[in-house]
Amino acid sequence: MRFVASTLIVAFSVVSTIASPALNIAPRYSNGTAVVKPKVFLIDMVSLAIKLNQYPSPVKFYLKFPPEGNVWYGIPEFNLLERNITVPGFSPLFPDAHCTANGDVCQLVTGESEINAATSITALIFSPLFDLTKTYFMVAGIAGVSPKVATLGSVTFARFAVQVALQYEFDAREIPANFTTGYVPLGAFSPTEYPASIYGTEVFELNRPLQALAVSLAKTATLNDSSAAMAYRANYASISSYLPGSQSPSVVACDVATSDVYFSGTLLSEAFENTTKLFTNGGGTYCTTAQEDNATLEALLRGAIYNLTDFSRVIVMRTASDFDRPYANEPATVNLLYANQGGFEPAVRNIYLAGVKVVQGILGQWEATFKQGVKPDNYIGDIFGSLGGKPDFGPGSMFNDNPVTPSGMRRRMRMRRGVGGGGL
Repeated sequence: MRFVASTLIVAFSVVSTIASPALNIAPRYSNGTAVVKPKVFLIDMVSLAIKLNQYPSPVKFYLKFPPEGNVWYGIPEFNLLERNITVPGFSPLFPDAHCTANGDVCQLVTGESEINAATSITALIFSPLFDLTKTYFMVAGIAGVSPKVATLGSVTFARFAVQVALQYEFDAREIPANFTTGYVPLGAFSPTEYPASIYGTEVFELNRPLQALAVSLAKTATLNDSSAAMAYRANYASISSYLPGSQSPSVVACDVATSDVYFSGTLLSEAFENTTKLFTNGGGTYCTTAQEDNATLEALLRGAIYNLTDFSRVIVMRTASDFDRPYANEPATVNLLYANQGGFEPAVRNIYLAGVKVVQGILGQWEATFKQGVKPDNYIGDIFGSLGGKPDFGPGSMFNDNPVTPSGMRRRMRMRRGVGGGGL
């Protein structure tokens, strides 16, 4: 998740329209309840916490962070607070999954950053409280955005997620004259070489037909905007390549960059734009910037190896809260730290406005379209080819285009230990 520092002030005004301490939250459930089989699971990164107990100061509530997760509470379409299920391994700040009474729609809040996302999603997947084999997962959070592709308030759906900061890094003041950036792919000798050392989480590719369906459903929404965002984005019209950034919010199919480091500025954004193209063999379009998505996808993929999740049922939706770089002659620090970009409030609101159309589409067309799954017409999975098939990026499958299976993993472990492979 990304947000501009100055927008934290705005969050207090958003709270009153999105969440209320008067919401009727049902009791928590733990072990002993029936297994929940969600059709849709919303994945948010942050949520609002309200404390009404006594404090030394007059302040009667505090903000954990601006409320991505809270836009789903108190809405007319469904009530996520009817069932609240404590899941071991979730963040201590967000210990519960929230579900409708019938369990068709659920939500969790992972906490920000890659480690929190991977840990919470892994805890969910391996929890006996849920059957996720037919579940559609939708990441629903805010992000930074490139003015070359979209603008403040826009809603984006990714096919590729790229872990752009998984590289060597040199201070830019110490790089050779022929380097365009201090980031060099692992095992490579220049920023333009493909990484020679592959970790497996560099790139994920999602189901393209499902992405297209999500885009078409989201386009039926009327998106929110703000006068401050309108005024700020107009500054980007002076550079022709930034014209998309000067337009009104829209729904866009483009890709997400993952980095725990909250980077900002023209040079770093252009560097990671190049990384996205490089890592996806030219197939990806750098668009939004976030902190969790590759971690979330790795956990979901590992669940798919054990037939606990279906990786073809994953959607990544990010709404644009701030530009990843300044407009012409604006200092990068002003863009990130001080400017009132005006994008946070509409971005948060558009998570719900666009996202609920996707949820309703899945539920409404469950029998006709979604129950049996949306068949991908492209490769889906990681850079290793763990789910089978040949990746259209990277060096090719590590497993001869065959899927990894639990029995195959156990066999490889025995061989490494010298058991069943001729050793002791």
